[in-house]
Amino acid sequence: MINLSLPDGSIRSFEKPVSGAELAASIGPGLAKSALAVKIDGEMRDLGRPIERDAKVSIVTSRDPDALELLRHDAAHVLAQAVQELYPGTQITFGPATENGFYYDFARAEPFTPEDFDKIEKRMAEIVDRDLPIEREVWDRAKLKKFFVDHGESFKAEWSEELPGNEEITVYRQGTWQDMCKGPHLPSTGKLGKAFKLMRVSGAYWRGDAKNAQLQRIYGTIFFSDKELKAYLTQLEEAEKRDHRRIAKEMALFHQQEEAAGMVFWHPKGWQLWRTLEAFLRKRLDDGGYVEVKTPQLVDRRLWEASGHWEKFRENMYISENEDGLRDYIANPAERVFALKPMNCPCHVQIFNQGLKSYRDLPLRLAEFGSCHRFEPAGALHGILRVRNFTQDDAHIFCTEKQIEAETIKFCDLLRGIYRDLGFPDFFVKFSDRPPVRAGSDAVWDQAESSLRDASKAAGIDLILNPGEGAFYGPKLEFVLRDAIGRDWQCGTLQVDFVVPGRLGASYVGEDGARHVPVMLHRAIFGSMERMIGILIEHYAGRFPLWMAPTQAVVCTIVSDADGYAKEVEAALVEAGLRVETDLRNEKINYKVREHSLAKTPALLAVGNRDVEARTVSIRRLGSDKQETLALADAVHRLKEEARAPQ
Repeated sequence: MINLSLPDGSIRSFEKPVSGAELAASIGPGLAKSALAVKIDGEMRDLGRPIERDAKVSIVTSRDPDALELLRHDAAHVLAQAVQELYPGTQITFGPATENGFYYDFARAEPFTPEDFDKIEKRMAEIVDRDLPIEREVWDRAKLKKFFVDHGESFKAEWSEELPGNEEITVYRQGTWQDMCKGPHLPSTGKLGKAFKLMRVSGAYWRGDAKNAQLQRIYGTIFFSDKELKAYLTQLEEAEKRDHRRIAKEMALFHQQEEAAGMVFWHPKGWQLWRTLEAFLRKRLDDGGYVEVKTPQLVDRRLWEASGHWEKFRENMYISENEDGLRDYIANPAERVFALKPMNCPCHVQIFNQGLKSYRDLPLRLAEFGSCHRFEPAGALHGILRVRNFTQDDAHIFCTEKQIEAETIKFCDLLRGIYRDLGFPDFFVKFSDRPPVRAGSDAVWDQAESSLRDASKAAGIDLILNPGEGAFYGPKLEFVLRDAIGRDWQCGTLQVDFVVPGRLGASYVGEDGARHVPVMLHRAIFGSMERMIGILIEHYAGRFPLWMAPTQAVVCTIVSDADGYAKEVEAALVEAGLRVETDLRNEKINYKVREHSLAKTPALLAVGNRDVEARTVSIRRLGSDKQETLALADAVHRLKEEARAPQ
């Protein structure tokens, strides 16, 4: 007898193994029709596979959060089938689901172009209409390789040779087309629907290595309904309008160039935006009991080896190359080699290690706006959202294990307030547990994960499991913001580290008089200054709230006779602490208004002859055709109050 526990707490018993499809049918015809897959003790499996043991079971439908990834994986297979039907001789490689859709990599002599997409989409729709059963088969390794060799699939043949010997090899067949895949998949191509769209084509390399053959990657997206697809495409159109690189050019914030790929040249207005946000955050950190530090950029590799970062991050580190550095190290590994720091944590431990620490000194919260360098692949760089030189709003809290809960609550309260004041009232939190390759014993990881879960619960944080994505030294919380057009951005983090402090010799004297290793909480709120500024530019589409805007107001003259008064207005605003410019050009006021509106200036103050006589200004807000005339003193007072940074 096989007993299957359902999500509602009921148990269904069967005398012999039963498939997910049969289980769904036994519950009701509606569920049988909408079923896409089955979860067995949390593992997603094909609907047709038999369930042979007692288990907790749930039927996956389009309402299940995991269903979209399943749909997108199948869309990649249907794309590959359509391409091979239309373009014989094209070889297939890999095609996974992605965060926003799917892609498939192809080997073909002739390039694909966006003009091919309509033809491919029509063939994909035909495959959906065929409603082909998607069937799982277990193949022998020799048979698999022979099949791919016989069919001219050299990439798949190569990959089949490298699969672990003890691994079950599965092939999924839909009609006459098949692909090596672990699955799971939908019951048939008809379940895919037609709410899909091919988006773009780009180059890729076999197995991600530039030394290997170049492939062509076709990207697409798919949803369960046309409504969701249209909403996503609308979001993409809006995102293009909000692209931080385009807006930064309009506002003269920064630029980037090949001579410093992945780095940023900040212009005066962009640096003013940076300084405003840094001052805003620094004030919150000061109020939160943090002490600010500054650590070196260039640090001996031996520190990175001791912390474990050298093994993990070596390929992304910038290494010193001088007479006594890398060249001598190659000849003699005992020579000293330095690396630009990719993160701040080992350096903060060095500050903690200076002088004897007592339990009375804990918690100790060390903060740094630390400039870091990581050699990111060129293809991963994206404006200031993904760069090679970035400044982390980093901090490390050294505490006892008993203090983890209180420090987590304190940090989450700080983070909530900052996100709210930046214009992000909503966020969600992922809990990332132990990765496959990690430092520390399983017992240490059990302790760290338990401590972070309990602390999150005490802080009122609901967690979404993100399995296997923790740091190599400990589990972490990832705080994900949602912007004005519904996109998610992972920014803040809180990581519990029982490993690195001990590896670097950190200790404190406990109440018992003995030495103990402190727990180190790695935490950030922005993540990096560059990334947060890029997100804010796109979130506000450059129309920053007054307190944040690089230029808060521009005084524009209507006639040259008002030039002297305009300077008085500017002086009064500057004295009140506002960032102001004056436009005295001999241009029509409508031209000035249009130009400064394109530059996203929040407030335009127009002055003419009447204003000179009456000591008034006419204020026009960004995005509004209306203007309000106020006495100069009243206008200055109002703008001063609006320009205060949130406290």
